[in-house]
Amino acid sequence: MSKINVNLVEPIFTTTYRVIYGDTDAAGVVYNANYLRYFEIGRTEMMRAWALPYSAIEDLGCILPVTETYLRFKAPAAYDDLITIATSLVEVSKLTCRFHYAITREQEEGKSSLLAKGFTVHACINRQGKLTQFPRPVLEKIQLMLEKGKTS
Repeated sequence: MSKINVNLVEPIFTTTYRVIYGDTDAAGVVYNANYLRYFEIGRTEMMRAWALPYSAIEDLGCILPVTETYLRFKAPAAYDDLITIATSLVEVSKLTCRFHYAITREQEEGKSSLLAKGFTVHACINRQGKLTQFPRPVLEKIQLMLEKGKTS
């Protein structure tokens, strides 16, 4: 089994999500592909809070499709679990960015249990689907997020 680095780096953004019945499968646990949706929730809320919403990025002619992903399952989540999605931006270039995630669930003793961890890589493309550089306002805001972690 490969050892892939998916450690979070500062700053770390957290958001919570309550697992709905529609997220689960016949075994009563969260269906595996939904963890990628949870990654998207974490990333979207982080960008909205610390940089700019995706709608503003798209208004600048930039779309950020996922080009690579990794997901490691550690324990299952189930219906009505309140999960925490921790997200960090770990790399930015003129064309791509990489986010890391950790999804946890609170235990009764105040401890958290790791459910899944992973990463996504996103390329910046224009509306014609061609690889393009991040628009300056987007690049500046996400680079500030990275710098915030280096100075804390």
